Amino acid sequence: MEEPSATLPQGSQDALTELPFPPLTKSHILNCSYHSWHPRYRSITPKARLIPLSDAFISYLRGDGIVLPPENTDNPVWSDSDSGIFSGADNASEAEEEEEEDPSLLWRDIHESIQQMIQELGGKVVPKLNWSAPKDATWIAATNSMECRTPNDIYLLLKSSDFVTHDLEHAFDDCVEETTSKDSPEIPYHLVLRKQITLNPSVEFRCFVRRRKLIALCQRDLNYFEFLFKMQDQLRDTIQDFFDTRIRDTFPDESFTFDVYVPPPHKRVWLIDFNPWAQRTDPLLFSWLELLTLSDDPRDQPSEARSGVSELAPGDDLNEDQPAESETESLEFIPEFRLVRRDDPEAYGFTTPQYSAHKLPRDVVDASRAGGGNLREFATQWKEALAKQQQADEEDSSEE
Repeated sequence: MEEPSATLPQGSQDALTELPFPPLTKSHILNCSYHSWHPRYRSITPKARLIPLSDAFISYLRGDGIVLPPENTDNPVWSDSDSGIFSGADNASEAEEEEEEDPSLLWRDIHESIQQMIQELGGKVVPKLNWSAPKDATWIAATNSMECRTPNDIYLLLKSSDFVTHDLEHAFDDCVEETTSKDSPEIPYHLVLRKQITLNPSVEFRCFVRRRKLIALCQRDLNYFEFLFKMQDQLRDTIQDFFDTRIRDTFPDESFTFDVYVPPPHKRVWLIDFNPWAQRTDPLLFSWLELLTLSDDPRDQPSEARSGVSELAPGDDLNEDQPAESETESLEFIPEFRLVRRDDPEAYGFTTPQYSAHKLPRDVVDASRAGGGNLREFATQWKEALAKQQQADEEDSSEE
C-alpha cells in the first residue's frame, strides 16, 4: 500500500503543530496483525500456533471480573458405588454450581484447542492477541513472567492486561476512513501461542522502514551492552540483508516498523513482530520527528557513514563537468543504528518496575487467583471496610 510522503519543506520543522504522519488507515493496522503476516513469514519466525477466537470468547475477555474455568472439568465421580462414603449424588449441587461458573462451556472448542497447542509446543507457551502481548500483567502470574503452562494461566494474563484491552477496544483509534469502504472492517481476533524460548534482550532490535527503505534501527532493551558497539556494523549489515531479501518487497505497506532477534553467532535473523508507522508505536531511542524528517539521501550522510565508494563508468572523464548524479550513484545509504551508551539516561537502573502503573494490590491478586467466589468475597469486605471508614469520618466530623 503506497503512502503519501511525509517529507517536510526545508525550514518548516519549527512551525510544526503536529507530527507529519501519513494517514493511518485500518488496513495498515490489520496488516500488522499477527494473523495477517504470520503465514507469509512463518519460516523466519519463532514457532507459534494461532487459534481463531469466537464472539463468545471475546465477550469473556471483555467481561468484568476474573472467573476461570475449573482446573478439573471431568464429570465428578468421587468413589465407586460400593463405598457409600462419597457419591456423585451427594455432590450434585456442587457440580452444578461449578458448571454454572465455568465460562469455557460457551467456547469449549477453543479451550480444548489451547490445551492441545500447549502440549504441541512443549508444555510452555507465551500468549498474545493480534497485536499485543500481556506484558503489563505478568505481576499476576505465579512465575512473574508470560510463561503459561495451562489454559487458565493464559486467561488470567489476557483478562488482566490493559494492552490486550487496547487490542479489543481501541485497535482502530486515530485511523482515517478509507475511500474504498466506509464500513468498519471486522477484526478476525486470534490467540497466538508462541513456544516458550529464552531470548537474550540485548540482541533484540526495532527497525524503521519508510517508503520501503530501512532508515534506522535501535535496541529494544534500553540498557547498556558494551559488546554491541564492537559488532555494530556486522549487526547492521545482517539486518539490512535480511530486510532486503525477506521483508522489503513482501510486506503490503511501504512504511512500517518491525522487530527482530539476532542470536549468536549473529548470522541469522528471526522476525518477531510488525508495528504500524504511527505515533502509537514506540520509537525507543529516536523521536518520531527525527524518523519522519530524516533524509535518506546518501549525499546528506557524513562520509564515514558510507560503505559505498563512488566509481566512474568506463569512458567517463574525471572533470568538473561530470554530472553530480553520476558521482553519487554508487553511494549507499546507511541506516542510522543507535545503541544505548554508558552515560545515556536509559542505561541507569530506575527503581520503578516496568508497567508498574498497571499493577494492583497484593490482596486483589490473591483473591483473583483463588477464583470468582473469593474475588466477590474480597469485594464485599472492601465495600464494608470503606463504609465503616466513611461512618467513622462522619462521626469525627460531627464531634468537631
